[in-house]
Amino acid sequence: MFKSFFPNPRLFFTSVVVYSAICSFIWYGFNEQIGQFLGFDLSNSEPVIGLGHFVTDSFLLFYCYYLVCAGVFATYWFLVAKHKWQWWSIIGSAFILFSTYFGVQVSVAINNWRRPFFDLVQNALGASASKDPNATDKVVSEEAVSSFTTELLDLIVIFAEIAFIAIFVYVMTRFFVSHFVFRWRTAMNEYYTEQWEEVRHIEGASQRIQEDTMRFAEIMENLGVSIVDAVMTLLAFLPVLWALSEYVTELPLIGEIAHPLFVAALVWSTFGTALLLIVGIKLPGLFFRNQRVEAAFRKELVYGEDDASRAQPVTLKQLFANVRKNYFRIYFHYMYFNVARMLYLQADNIFVYILLIPTIAAGAITFGILQQILTAFSQVSSSFQILVHSWGTIIELLSVHKRLASFEAAIRGEPLPEIDQFAV
Repeated sequence: MFKSFFPNPRLFFTSVVVYSAICSFIWYGFNEQIGQFLGFDLSNSEPVIGLGHFVTDSFLLFYCYYLVCAGVFATYWFLVAKHKWQWWSIIGSAFILFSTYFGVQVSVAINNWRRPFFDLVQNALGASASKDPNATDKVVSEEAVSSFTTELLDLIVIFAEIAFIAIFVYVMTRFFVSHFVFRWRTAMNEYYTEQWEEVRHIEGASQRIQEDTMRFAEIMENLGVSIVDAVMTLLAFLPVLWALSEYVTELPLIGEIAHPLFVAALVWSTFGTALLLIVGIKLPGLFFRNQRVEAAFRKELVYGEDDASRAQPVTLKQLFANVRKNYFRIYFHYMYFNVARMLYLQADNIFVYILLIPTIAAGAITFGILQQILTAFSQVSSSFQILVHSWGTIIELLSVHKRLASFEAAIRGEPLPEIDQFAV
């Protein structure tokens, strides 16, 4: 799965984690000093509304820093471990990381836009509501109406500009990821088919090479991008939520704590992730066994097409009974899993509002700040909850991974994984 596409996967991914940690530490610890040395002005911390958000000195510095770091890492692996797919696996991965991060920054730019826009909406509505609705004179002067109209239209134009950037980045990222993942599937296909003479007698070899590599590629295309996007969203929105916490002085039942929104998002998301991991722990194994019983049933039917002695009613009935038994077990375990999942997700819809009740009741924030808090909290919470929202897909990926792992163990002549040693 990984050896076919990445150079020395175990060492490669270990180096990715270590190198990323080092680069992140340098960036967050010394970016101001690096910026001053290179002549960038990082003193302005006020958010820029509009496309200027992407060309501030801090962003230009980050672009240069990321290019250098990615270039050094790629050059090292190009020299020490040449690989057929290195341009796609290394350079392609670096490009996906950057484009995903840039896409997340589009969301940050939109969140910065929310405060002036919704504050202006609040001011306009407040100006109208402050007048006597029964009065015969105009509720708001023509000058005020014209001013509000112009400012609202200007902000909507700014939103449209950011939205077009978002569309372009999303489409290009998905297009590139699709090609990236298909190259990965191609690498796996070449790796397995080169050993076809040795693997053709392995149970379900054709299914593993054709179907499982296809499913692995499809899942990685969607789930992989979602996970990367979640990590990048956390990196972008955690500082935003940290800063917005200054507008919230206390939490219901708990009272005053430091950075309450940040702490609440972390605790709530960790609770949801742990809950789903516990209640869904049996599902990956059941999905793995489901592929085995389905494969056994399908295989007997295929043999029956050419051999009259195969696929007899008694045999097919027993094989289908195994299919039925496993499906009913999946249905049962998914029932209580879905109960827990839906209870948590429905509670999540109102959780942030519960946190903000004291702040809203005290009138301590404007409508624009409220919108920023809701968006930032939702982004951070959703990123922490990636396992909650994608658990079904993760279960399927784990099942495919188990099947390919057992296939590779058979290729190498190693004992099958424990779960694959049980008879169907």
